Amino acid sequence: MNSLCRMRTYLVLCMLGYLLHSVPMLPQAPAASGARARHTTTKRDGQHDFDFEIGTWKTHLTRLQHPLTGSTTWVDYEGTSVVRRVWNGRANLVELEVDGPAGHIEGLSLRLYNPESHQWSLNFASTSGGTVGLPTIGEFKNGRGEFFDQESFNGRSILVRNVFSEITPMSCRFEQAFSEDGGKTWEVNWIATDTRVKDDSGN
Repeated sequence: MNSLCRMRTYLVLCMLGYLLHSVPMLPQAPAASGARARHTTTKRDGQHDFDFEIGTWKTHLTRLQHPLTGSTTWVDYEGTSVVRRVWNGRANLVELEVDGPAGHIEGLSLRLYNPESHQWSLNFASTSGGTVGLPTIGEFKNGRGEFFDQESFNGRSILVRNVFSEITPMSCRFEQAFSEDGGKTWEVNWIATDTRVKDDSGN
């Protein structure tokens, strides 16, 4: 009989130990659920991030003549930039045409919005090359757009950063910069300051 009591006591203690060990895990379930909820929170829809730029602009372009060479020689250009809405705002097309002492530049940029990643890709081509370069990819946060890619420049692998900032209804600023040290330092080589000359943002 004593042996049977001892066996029952042992089983009861084992069950209590199991239950006590399991109890601390219970509060973790809501935390995990919260983490999953945060992870699945709907991202901000950025398909209208470039709506501010639809229209015709006067463009002042300053360009570093020889990037990543230590050069400090900049050249200026003046011209226009026309931005047209495509696919009901989920894409847009930029046509740039400027002239300066260093010559004539005609460029085209097709910007495409990815509704799954909530990011844009910027795809640039110039008449001098006739092909579309690697896309820079990114998004807008707090009124500032940053876009990046990795490509080859003068035989070396570099990072490229495009930034849209100082955005108002009548003006905006665009910068391109290169980095050859993995993004530790950046050298700006292209600065475009745009001023709206015709409000055709409804087109």
